[in-house]
Amino acid sequence: MNRNAFLAICLGIVVPVVCYLVVRYYSQDVVAMPRRFYPDTIETKIQNGKETSDTVWHHVKNITLTNQLGQQVSLDDLKGKVIIADFFFTSCPTICPTLTRNMKKLQDGLKIRTEVKNIDTTFVQFLSFTVNPERDSAPLLKKYADRYGVNPDVWWLLTGSKKDIYNFALEELKMGVPDPETVDTNFIHTTKFVLLDKDRVVRGYYDGADSLSLDQLARDIVFINMEKDRKKKRSFF
Repeated sequence: MNRNAFLAICLGIVVPVVCYLVVRYYSQDVVAMPRRFYPDTIETKIQNGKETSDTVWHHVKNITLTNQLGQQVSLDDLKGKVIIADFFFTSCPTICPTLTRNMKKLQDGLKIRTEVKNIDTTFVQFLSFTVNPERDSAPLLKKYADRYGVNPDVWWLLTGSKKDIYNFALEELKMGVPDPETVDTNFIHTTKFVLLDKDRVVRGYYDGADSLSLDQLARDIVFINMEKDRKKKRSFF
């Protein structure tokens, strides 16, 4: 065997092995991160003489409402937090109790998990918006919250202007929310939970009545909280 043939064989073996080791190293803890929804614009920049483009994702606007404790609160109060939101009303006879119980499971499951791992739970905030705010006053929301074991430190039940809530649901969260005064709520109701990251970008919709969907939501909460750390520069060595 001549020298060139020998080198070719070596390269044919060594290069794939090296590539495999590099890929394996960088993918050891790679996870499928939740996708981002609703690009607003594409920004074009010139860096070092090269043109690059970057997607600007839809940033959910602020809204100010009243929680079950009668406090005026807003999304701007939740900077740096992951948000899980849904829509309900206290007199709902069908799906709302199920959604609330399942949100409670997330609240409690996250608390238990973080206590075991000694992690701060305050990076997550749960929000439940009433779609019948003209009836659901703060005292009524408080009564409902107490019935289901809602922790007001990490979960707000919100009421306020009906127009503001419906516009927020439709324009910002892109969720079609039925009006309980104009539809038969025995048949029509959204079961969706929506996940927002720390930049208030929509990262997922989940069926709040489905256990597998909720399991995925629980995993995605953890992935999103890890997201900043995963951007740190790594060394191969």
